[in-house]
Amino acid sequence: LDVDECQDNNGGCQQICVNTMGSYECQCKEGFFLSDNQHTCIHRSIEGMNCMNKDHGCAHICRETPKGGVACECRPGFELAKNQKDCKLTCNYGNGGCQHTCDDTDTGPVCGCHQKYALHSDGRTCIEKDEAAIESSEYNATSVADVDKRVKRRLLMETCAVNNGGCDRTCKDTATGVRCSCPVGFTLQPDGKTCKDIDECLVNNGGCDHFCRNTVGSFECSCQKGYKLLTDERTCQDIDECSFERTCDHTCINYPGSFECLCHKGYTLYGLTHCGDIDECSISNGSCDYGCLNTMGSYECICSPGKKLHWNKKDCVEVVKCLPNAKQTPKAQLVCGKTGGIESCFLSCPSNTLFVPDSENSYSLSCGVPIQQGKAQQKRNATLPSCADSLAPPIKQKARFKIKDAKCHLRPRSKEKTKDSGKQAGQFPCTDNCQVTFVNLKCDSSKKKRRGRKSPSKEVSHITAEFEVEMKSEEVSDTCNIDCVRKRMEQKLQTAIKTLRKSINKQQFYIQFSGAEYEVAQKPAKATEGHDACSTGQVLQDGKCVTCSTGTFYSGEHNQCIPCSSGTYQDTEGQLTCEPCPSNDGQGVAGARNVSECGGKLNLIIKCSPGHYSPDGFKPCRVCPLGTYQPEPGRTLCFPCGGGLVTKHEGAVSFQDCETKVHCSPGHYYNSTTHRCIRCPVGTYQPEFGQNYCITCPGNTSTDFDGSTNVTHCKNQNCGGELGDYTGYIESPNYPGDYPANVECIWNINPPPKRRILIVVPEIFLPIEDECGDVLVMRKSASPTSITTYETCQTYERPIAFTSRSRKLWIQFKSNEGNSGKGFQVPYVTYDEDYQQLIEDIVRDGRLYASENHQEILKDKKLIKALFDVLAHPQNYFKYTAQESKEMFPRSFIKLLRSKVSRFLRPYK
Repeated sequence: LDVDECQDNNGGCQQICVNTMGSYECQCKEGFFLSDNQHTCIHRSIEGMNCMNKDHGCAHICRETPKGGVACECRPGFELAKNQKDCKLTCNYGNGGCQHTCDDTDTGPVCGCHQKYALHSDGRTCIEKDEAAIESSEYNATSVADVDKRVKRRLLMETCAVNNGGCDRTCKDTATGVRCSCPVGFTLQPDGKTCKDIDECLVNNGGCDHFCRNTVGSFECSCQKGYKLLTDERTCQDIDECSFERTCDHTCINYPGSFECLCHKGYTLYGLTHCGDIDECSISNGSCDYGCLNTMGSYECICSPGKKLHWNKKDCVEVVKCLPNAKQTPKAQLVCGKTGGIESCFLSCPSNTLFVPDSENSYSLSCGVPIQQGKAQQKRNATLPSCADSLAPPIKQKARFKIKDAKCHLRPRSKEKTKDSGKQAGQFPCTDNCQVTFVNLKCDSSKKKRRGRKSPSKEVSHITAEFEVEMKSEEVSDTCNIDCVRKRMEQKLQTAIKTLRKSINKQQFYIQFSGAEYEVAQKPAKATEGHDACSTGQVLQDGKCVTCSTGTFYSGEHNQCIPCSSGTYQDTEGQLTCEPCPSNDGQGVAGARNVSECGGKLNLIIKCSPGHYSPDGFKPCRVCPLGTYQPEPGRTLCFPCGGGLVTKHEGAVSFQDCETKVHCSPGHYYNSTTHRCIRCPVGTYQPEFGQNYCITCPGNTSTDFDGSTNVTHCKNQNCGGELGDYTGYIESPNYPGDYPANVECIWNINPPPKRRILIVVPEIFLPIEDECGDVLVMRKSASPTSITTYETCQTYERPIAFTSRSRKLWIQFKSNEGNSGKGFQVPYVTYDEDYQQLIEDIVRDGRLYASENHQEILKDKKLIKALFDVLAHPQNYFKYTAQESKEMFPRSFIKLLRSKVSRFLRPYK
């Protein structure tokens, strides 16, 4: 019996499936035509005689000729008629409709019969010759008895040669007549002829983990979304999406059947998997008193000239003010000396230090606070000074040093050396003269190629150092005025820098943090010592390098993260020391993560609570007066509602406590000048009621319209993808989040010579509601009349694979302002054109798409990557063992490919 392929997944056809004897064919609705892969439909209505015109006249397949115009072709088993348009049947298609033999003639197939049989009057079926004689002779009374005899004889002679003995499937001639049997998956019915399909899913769900679907003669297991079927074709296993490339921008967490993306601190999620920097300055000016500066993953408050940042890092206070009972912040000290003919220098950094590892081979380090913070705002805002007066601008010197054959790795100094130098250190007595207000060091050993010269194999590291020394009023005397003091200080600093240069050349320059000494750069031999698996500031945990967290510092001596001792704090990751707390007598808890935690457990009692303020942020506090509010603890001011608005009560903690004239809904902000609700402009959103600001979209995203209420409305506008010569992919903007409105993307795939393009569309989500407003089209060039390979404007969750009809591909995606969707991520591979026939044979076979298991292969990123790897570079096939292949692909898939490859390689066997 003919199998109706259309029953199974519509035969893989995109639109209409028509069952035929022994086969099936796909057709398209009006306004579409069947593409080259014989399964998908292309929407076209451009006039001119090409295959896109439905009047091209070809009975089966239409091809466009290189010079323009059309040429017709026929499906396998048919021949082109003399009019070059119609197709005539041949014996190759369903045996030409004949029961026994078939011969091709000019007029079409002619049927014949085996010996002892004659052709029936229908010209196709065969009957016994005796019956044929009766049929042809006139019917008369004398022959009725003969007929009875013959019928009896025919019943006795029932044979498999005639009509398969009446059996549905297998027929076997036996002494007692024919015996029918059924293949696996069917049972023989009581009539002894008919075979009925067994529904295997009724017993134990067919052995399937999740879903079981009965098919004719068999059954098929499938899995819930987020799971994949293993090659035993029964068991379902969770897909670990986190093992794929590009799943999440930052952190990926796999769950059974799904996954979740998380972002680092200071970033927020958009487009389901992407992370963008939060613009904290757009949220109530970052709660800053004066100016706000957004940085990647963070932000900084800045103050007007003449003012300095308070310890809460948000309020600005007069520079002349200083914290009561504050200890003098310990200054950095540069100590240089000569012992045994070798110069050595030590830089001790007791406070205000910042260590930034820029890359594997470079880092920068600052120590102390510059007196005049210019445009280059320090990454770390220093704690307030105690009341010591500085005089005149500081003395500044900049120097560059070279270290040959050494890499920039700030590593703890080995213990043996420290012992040796311990004896010498006492020989450099130090007075206040060696105090340095600020040092900024940058060490860089990244290789720079030089043209024309053979680059030496030895590493060269460059150290750039900036020094600032404060001028003190007490040093000015009758014998030496300000200029004289400045000259003396400059000479001292220059002498120190000379000694420093010598000590750096001899690799005798060390920096001291928290009692541990560090080498500035190291020779390669040293860099390979044991505990150097992680860079400075990081320790090994479960085989991974982890940066020391806030509230701790990295101890080079112990190679571990140690909590800050009481009376110190650290608010930056991966630092080498902790900062002394302001106005503190060493009390408080260990592990303080910022200045406000310096007070330890008394912290809650000391700091002003939200809705309150005080000159220094500590108790005793005052209540925010009517018309002002303060959402944060430890502040020195309250924010005014603006526009003459009052609050419902004193001690208000948010703008929502201000009695506005109108109550603004999400997607709007309150303008205190006009007292109206204004829609959030494009590129911003506001999820809350009654706010006086809109939040800027993260990273480089924007919204499709104004008045947005959620960060999910923020979309990346850039067209995605990577276009390689051998493999690559194209991606709708913001994928897998919804793509933006009114976007146009164009990609060009130009393979190397003698290579063709194979494309897989695993799934595509384009809303059909807005009448093809969003379209993906692939054709030879930008010209609308060039050969089109694929075009769609709707959602298909079933995958499709096809070869490009042209050597190059011009791909365009356009969206309108209507509905949006998830879009697409479409991978491609270029393959050697010698394999063109084989690849087309595979992708045009309906069996590739018929089973859900095969469809899942085309959606599985890891399997597609492996398949593409072998298609692009066939020699890579040998990277995969037979066992690996078996574990990757179901048997039915390997069987399908094997038969195609064998036929391609041995066509004449």
